[in-house]
Amino acid sequence: MPHLDIVTNVTILNGVAVLPAFLQAVAQCTAKKINVSLLPSILGVLAILTAFCIFLVLYILKDLTDVQTATWVGLAVGGCFFVSFNWWENYFMLICVNSKSKFLKSLFEDLTRSQNMLHILSSLLRIVVTACVLGAYVPLANMDWDIVTSIPGRETRIVVITIGVQLISSALCHWFALAAFKMHAIRRCFIIPLYLASLAVMVFYIVPVIVYFEGYKVSLNTTENINFTSYCDVAVNGRNLSLIGNLYPELVLDVTQTLCFLNMSEMVDIGLLTGAAFGWWIGLVMATIHIWFFNVKRIQKTQDLFVRRLYEGAFIEQSLLLNTRFHIQTKQGRKKHYREDASPAMLYLCATMWHETYEEILNIMISVFRLDKYRPKIDPTMDDFTFEAHIYFDDAFENVKGSQIRHLNSYAKDLVQIITEVYGIFKNLDKTFFEVEQEIPHQSIIATPYGARLVFEMPHGNNIVVHFKDKEKIRNKKRWSMIMYLYYLLGWKLMSKHHSQWKLGCSDDEIKTNIKREKDNTYLMALDGDTDFQPPSVMLLIDRLKMYPRVGAACGRIHPTGSGPAVWFQKFEYAVSHWLQKTAEHVFGCVLCSPGCFSLYRAAALLDDNVMKRYSTLSTEPSHYIQYDQGEDRWLCTLLLKQGWRVEYNAASDAYTNAPTDFKELFNQRRRWGPSTLANIVDLLSSTNLVSKRNPSMSKPFMFYQLFALISAILAPATIVLMVAGSLSFVFGIPSGAALVIAVIPPAIYLGLCFKLKTDTQITIAAVMSIIYAFLMLLVTMSIIAAMVKEQTILTPSAIFIVAMSIIYIVTALMHPQEFLLVFYGLLYIICIPSAYLLLTIYSMVNMNCVSWGTREAKPAAGAGTPGTNVQQTQAEKAKKNMKKCCSWMKCCKKPNEGPEVEQISIRQENLVPEPTPPQPQPQNTIIDDALDNRQEVTAFETPVQCWITQLENLSDDIQLHEDILKEDEVQFWEELIEKYLKPLKVDKEKQEKTKKDLAGLRNKISFSFFFLNALWLVAAFIFQVFEVFVIQIDIVDLNLVETGGKMQIEPLSLMFILGFAVSVLIQFIGMFCHRVATLIHYVAFLETEPKQQRSAQKQKKLISGANSSSSLASDDDQSSIKEESEDEMIDDETFFSELDFEEDFQEPQDA
Repeated sequence: MPHLDIVTNVTILNGVAVLPAFLQAVAQCTAKKINVSLLPSILGVLAILTAFCIFLVLYILKDLTDVQTATWVGLAVGGCFFVSFNWWENYFMLICVNSKSKFLKSLFEDLTRSQNMLHILSSLLRIVVTACVLGAYVPLANMDWDIVTSIPGRETRIVVITIGVQLISSALCHWFALAAFKMHAIRRCFIIPLYLASLAVMVFYIVPVIVYFEGYKVSLNTTENINFTSYCDVAVNGRNLSLIGNLYPELVLDVTQTLCFLNMSEMVDIGLLTGAAFGWWIGLVMATIHIWFFNVKRIQKTQDLFVRRLYEGAFIEQSLLLNTRFHIQTKQGRKKHYREDASPAMLYLCATMWHETYEEILNIMISVFRLDKYRPKIDPTMDDFTFEAHIYFDDAFENVKGSQIRHLNSYAKDLVQIITEVYGIFKNLDKTFFEVEQEIPHQSIIATPYGARLVFEMPHGNNIVVHFKDKEKIRNKKRWSMIMYLYYLLGWKLMSKHHSQWKLGCSDDEIKTNIKREKDNTYLMALDGDTDFQPPSVMLLIDRLKMYPRVGAACGRIHPTGSGPAVWFQKFEYAVSHWLQKTAEHVFGCVLCSPGCFSLYRAAALLDDNVMKRYSTLSTEPSHYIQYDQGEDRWLCTLLLKQGWRVEYNAASDAYTNAPTDFKELFNQRRRWGPSTLANIVDLLSSTNLVSKRNPSMSKPFMFYQLFALISAILAPATIVLMVAGSLSFVFGIPSGAALVIAVIPPAIYLGLCFKLKTDTQITIAAVMSIIYAFLMLLVTMSIIAAMVKEQTILTPSAIFIVAMSIIYIVTALMHPQEFLLVFYGLLYIICIPSAYLLLTIYSMVNMNCVSWGTREAKPAAGAGTPGTNVQQTQAEKAKKNMKKCCSWMKCCKKPNEGPEVEQISIRQENLVPEPTPPQPQPQNTIIDDALDNRQEVTAFETPVQCWITQLENLSDDIQLHEDILKEDEVQFWEELIEKYLKPLKVDKEKQEKTKKDLAGLRNKISFSFFFLNALWLVAAFIFQVFEVFVIQIDIVDLNLVETGGKMQIEPLSLMFILGFAVSVLIQFIGMFCHRVATLIHYVAFLETEPKQQRSAQKQKKLISGANSSSSLASDDDQSSIKEESEDEMIDDETFFSELDFEEDFQEPQDA
């Protein structure tokens, strides 16, 4: 308001809280509770009204005949009241909810439905108020509209800059305030700064006025008393109004001029002005003091923090304070912890195992026990979630020569032994030597229709359930293990109890409500058998699913572990994939693949229509084997995306898994992943309209982005060939056409050989060619760098490409400081590009008909399982083993309380006909070795399933198993499930041959189309290069932009590729930046909300060195290594989090 003083102009904005404060009081009165915010609301209304009265006295009573001033005052007061209507819905909604009036309740429902229209009308009202003020100012100031529209250019620029600064600063203020709210820094970074904003502005303006006034008095060098009025008449009103020179003094004098209307030499005017300013300010404080006690969850949706997603730039601090959601608070309500608002979650850790090594199993077991210590079931304060760990061990049994029953293999026995060892470590972390306990209590072994089940209770109350699968009873391989635990955990454990309630007569509505709540609060964590993770990684994934109900799955940052060139290549590849690709997918759409080694799934999403049922489909067509079985995690995510669920990436959740360490294993792994990825992306793109309609996150622009990525992946071999051709032309000076022909010959020969040679031979040839290509890439890279130095320019296509990519990767790595060292693996990645995107692509496409797993294949030891390989033993050793056999026989002959179902299972297993299988390497000193020593004794003491107990107990003196049986209804469930979905497939040679031919035919069709498109791309490039159909020539300039006299030619196809790639990388970089910012917010919020007792409870005591001798570890070295690792990782949370590379997603789900 131009005719009001600066103090009033700044503080009267706080008067817009008058109506919100009044509605606050009304809302709390209608609640009929003892509210702690009622008195502040009443005081706020009174303070603001008192300030308006003082304001009227200060301006109107000075001159009752001054109509112009009265008009300005009326506009100011009326404008404040009108603007205060902007936040009425924050409180009126509560009035409607708490009221007994049916009219108000129906009005509330109508207002909720028409909320967007209300915001539009409110915005129009503000525009009308602004137009009225501007329209009244021009005639009241005796100005003509021509004067307003004919402002000189310099003044126009000043006005535009001022408005621009205000807009940008308001937007930044809103964003930082929102970030402070979500980081739980409400008081120190949100409330206090906004309260002090208007006071700081006043100080910023008033202090220079006082300084200039005092300086003016000193400059006169007189003893006369110079008052403020005379200073205004001479120095302010009599100044030259030209804007030539420094603007700041003019700004100070303009501010001074607004105060000249008042007699600032009298204490009455100063007191009235100060009283009005303080009244408005304290009124805003009282109206928003409830925010001081605002409870924020760990991660919070913006709509739960603010009523409206918009903000008022002219009233930025008032808008942020008054737009914060108002909750009626009682004295008891303040004491409630934020976690009481949510139902406790149930988490199932589901790990699939097969042929993991001892060290790999040790990693995941330490992680599970670490989570047990982090969230103990026996601690009632840790009630945000409970968990069970389920391990599904594929092909856990083997035939032993001379035995009629199947025995646990060495991998399964390793698992049990490791559980025993890790249990002892975590059980005795805080105990002295004389308190050490090693024996594991609460163990049970159960015979099941699928094999066997072993149940352990961990030291802090959570259970580990090991499911040993017998491939002669249930279908093996990873997808079927996933189907097994999906139906067991969700279909049986989650739903069976509600079915029992229904039988008891509970109401359908109550059962449906309970089922929906449990499905939303039940999560499955998919793990591989070698995954190593920290508890905070799990917590951060749970946060995402808890907060956003439409998030069906979330994955973490996967770090490959190992050593060697193959692993180094994968480290950088994984880093770039997570840094750029997954972040872009998360921010602009949805993550297309949530890796099965560390992903969290919502039960409600898995139980949705067309997810579990479709996922259980048996592969019958060639395309099914590729899409369903070769990439089971991506296939599951495709089903979730099609059903409208969102899949997210949480970069703060770090997990470590072993990566292929040799060339052959890497190629075989990517041979599975490549065709499966293409199949699933094509499946999504073919259903673009349906997917975009069902899934708001999968917009059509995002689908177009995926289409571009798919085309780039298809044309990757041709692009690499063109790059190699350009390298040959650059280094050796070969003509472009001839270089292209030379570059095509090696991959074409390799393509032909792949159709004729065995896979091992193909991989060997690819390895040799990869070395040659690596030297070529290294030579080209050094040549380009040398050319840039020699010509003193980077403005060539190749130089621009290398410099731009280097800058992007380095900046990206800098934004991931704890992973920055991975950028040094980038050189290896660059020289391996032809191998990864040309040779590997050819290999995976030609061998897509091979549907074997390709990694972790069995490696039987020569002569394992044969009597001739056993070492001759002494008579004492033989006597000792015979005694053990006798004890085992006596224990196995005990008659447990079995039901008829278990008896039938035992009978069926006794009647099994052993099928010859490759023998597995067995650990020494086990009962299998005993059985191999004397086959006649094995036959004499042959026992049923219960001998597994003896077999396991002989692994360690600390295993004392309790025999148990399944309930009849659970046995029936497993039998029906196996019969319907998991029954082992019969060997049908004719069907296998037909499937083999169909896969080969599909391979031929897809490979022809794939390589035909690449050939067309190469032919087009060849034509453009040889015949110079269309060439763009640009003068080469140096770093000073001076022409060097040289010319560079840019071909259209190369230019199109560079531009497309640049746009794609730029989009990914923007997504990464947004992702990093929100990661920081989530990280800080996590630190702020973790219970204090959790942080202090992690400090460990040193164990006495003699404790190692009392444990039953396999070796002292193993125990000390586990102990050191557990001590290092179980310290306070601050150390936990400092070791994590925290990233998070910036964009909230669209349904939020």
